[in-house]
Amino acid sequence: MSYIIGIDGGGTKTHCLLTDLHGTILHECYGGPSNFLVQGLEPVSSTLFNLINSCEERLKISIEEIDIVLLGTTGAGRRTDAERLEQGFANYISKQKTKLNLFRVESDARIALEGAFSGKPGSILIAGTGSIMFGKDVQGNIHRVGGFGRYLGDEGSGYSLGKKGLAAVSKEFDGRGQKTFISILLKEKYKIDSSEILITEIYKNNFDIASVAPLVIEAAENKDETAKKIIEDETDELLLHISTMHSKLREKILYIAFIGGIITNKNIYSNTLQKKVSENLPNVIVKEVENSPAMGAVLMAKQILKV
Repeated sequence: MSYIIGIDGGGTKTHCLLTDLHGTILHECYGGPSNFLVQGLEPVSSTLFNLINSCEERLKISIEEIDIVLLGTTGAGRRTDAERLEQGFANYISKQKTKLNLFRVESDARIALEGAFSGKPGSILIAGTGSIMFGKDVQGNIHRVGGFGRYLGDEGSGYSLGKKGLAAVSKEFDGRGQKTFISILLKEKYKIDSSEILITEIYKNNFDIASVAPLVIEAAENKDETAKKIIEDETDELLLHISTMHSKLREKILYIAFIGGIITNKNIYSNTLQKKVSENLPNVIVKEVENSPAMGAVLMAKQILKV
């Protein structure tokens, strides 16, 4: 018998599915983080190898019966980076005196898109720490909007919300801006209550800027004008992502799924975005994802095998 393994590799955990060639799930397991740009090739290869072993042991199968392992992971958006992990893993398993039939690496966003719409046309808007949008048209072509990272983009993301929130706090500390509830929340949670501490945290202590996003959202929910303005501006940026993707796909109706905590959890940010979509983009329909990214990896593997 032949099998497929689809893997969703995240920054905190890795989700693995073993299926038959029809995509029926036979085993599911989890491992540690698999962002190879952060963890390194060797530790990530070890995590992947252990997951594959778990599948083999559970079904009492050999590695030769696995036709393909497809991993979608953070940091694999460029083909050159994906190939680094493919080669790194090949080197790792050769040391284990074994070999896979086929190992393919794709981006985490790509498998999320396949999973969200079960391989059919559609689009996903990802707004977590960063932001990016992917869409698939009826011809199977993949389109992208955003994803330029924290220095050039990430509009509407947790990083962008946090950065603007901290900028507002810095202006308050300096006397250049109005008082904001964000500064009160920042002091309560992180003990940051002066320009000196803020500068030290950001430039010396590698402070997690995206972690301030929930504080901006909380301040906006408490009717803080500064925070509300940030919410308005950042949701406008995500609305622009969506309208741009709609024009790229050239479909009368754009189906979209939201991915990422700040736009999938119920809060003033996600509610504002949903309201703007319904009021300004009547031909855009927001849907729930149909499958997990790991199943998206399985679906991509099926396409490669042509089964």
